[in-house]
Amino acid sequence: MMHEAGHTPHAGDAMACPCCAGFAAPLGRRGLLRGVAAGAASLTLAPRLGFAAEGNYEAMILACIDPRFQEPVHAYAQKNGLIGKYSQFVFAGAAIGVVAPKFADWHKTFWDNLATSVELHHIKKVIVIDHRDCGAAKIAYGEASIATPDKENETHRVALAEFRKQAGQHQPKLAVETGLMALDGSMMMFS
Repeated sequence: MMHEAGHTPHAGDAMACPCCAGFAAPLGRRGLLRGVAAGAASLTLAPRLGFAAEGNYEAMILACIDPRFQEPVHAYAQKNGLIGKYSQFVFAGAAIGVVAPKFADWHKTFWDNLATSVELHHIKKVIVIDHRDCGAAKIAYGEASIATPDKENETHRVALAEFRKQAGQHQPKLAVETGLMALDGSMMMFS
């Protein structure tokens, strides 16, 4: 909120900033007690919050930005006991976004992010979930690459194999699981 030059806003002042107006009011007994309780709670949680960024987690899940697959990917993580045990990287095409020449500008971003997850979260594996009817696959490899189920399988098989190869170069100690998710959430795994 703009204030007139030289005007200092106070609680109850028509010119007071709405986000700060309550702070200028005198603290009553209840307000003081609430403030003390909030401070104690934050001190209790502070050590836990400090360790939240680092830890020993199971995996990173690489998935696509497609809104149709957010819930199925979460359900996959839940089914595999990964809730609260994985980091996530989501961008167009999943593995295709990491390996397709069309998206070359994105590649370093993913590998740097994966290295950060390995360093901070001590993950043991990366799980890559490509999906059927992928617009990024069409952009990267052309409409014919996903025109039939067989061609679509082959496009993803090749992209996922290239991802596994590159992962071995960037993070040789990391296990890699790759799969192709259908619209119903079922997975076809590739090795």
